[in-house]
Amino acid sequence: MGNTSEQHPAGRVWLVTGANSGFGRAIAEAALAAGDTVVAAARRPGTLADLAAAHPDRLFPVELDVTDQERIPAVVEEAVRRHGRIDVLVNNAGRGLIGAVEESTDRELRDLMELHFFGPAALTRAVLPHLRARDSGAVVQMSSMGGRFSFPGVGAYSATKFALEGLSEALAKEVAGFGIKVLIVEPGAFRTGFAGGGALAHSAPIEAYEPVVAPVRTGLPDTDGKQPGDPARAAEAILAALAAERTPLRLALGSDAVDGVLGTLEAARQEAEEWAEVGRGTDFPAGE
Repeated sequence: MGNTSEQHPAGRVWLVTGANSGFGRAIAEAALAAGDTVVAAARRPGTLADLAAAHPDRLFPVELDVTDQERIPAVVEEAVRRHGRIDVLVNNAGRGLIGAVEESTDRELRDLMELHFFGPAALTRAVLPHLRARDSGAVVQMSSMGGRFSFPGVGAYSATKFALEGLSEALAKEVAGFGIKVLIVEPGAFRTGFAGGGALAHSAPIEAYEPVVAPVRTGLPDTDGKQPGDPARAAEAILAALAAERTPLRLALGSDAVDGVLGTLEAARQEAEEWAEVGRGTDFPAGE
């Protein structure tokens, strides 16, 4: 058994996946700065050694591949046993995939869905009973501006994030009565390493799609280290949103994401209004 401070830590207890880099690490660091405790999950927990050494009483690395459905309950139960509770789950682990829809293989689609949808869904199911028992807590789903709108070359990636957002929108309404918040975060381009160091996967190209996919295939890696978004500021915004009396369901982060979401909403409204009469005309006539 852990010591008393581990069982009843001050502040909140966070479980963050993909905590060794990018948004995951930034959120872990922000939570630590706020005086909280972080169970930092990663496939290679050794990459968190520096954070663990700097915060030996509040940062606890744990090995977890979120596609390992069998291990997820054990990780959650151990976190609760050791720290007494989980207050915030952050489903952050993920990666990118570039390719036209026709270029994307069934295996690529299924693997990405396991990582971005089925893994977070399983973690959410495992954590929810503990949050409900305390009538408090939060689930943070790290989506993307690509979870609100899509464009050529990122259909598979967006599909997984669209799925996660649909699940989370229903979840938010289901758990609100238990005092549990759900926050969907939709970042744009941030300096997280998402686009660098071979982190992006690429589907085998079909020449016919090069005019529309090639700019994304070459453009995203070229942005590495030059993205406008600051992960530390993103983490601060996430903590601020969770602390707000009315936490938003969706939080777009970065000027590119905010502008893209606003433009998408306006275009969607215009299209819906343009075709509204056609849609209404498919009802049975009144009285029939």
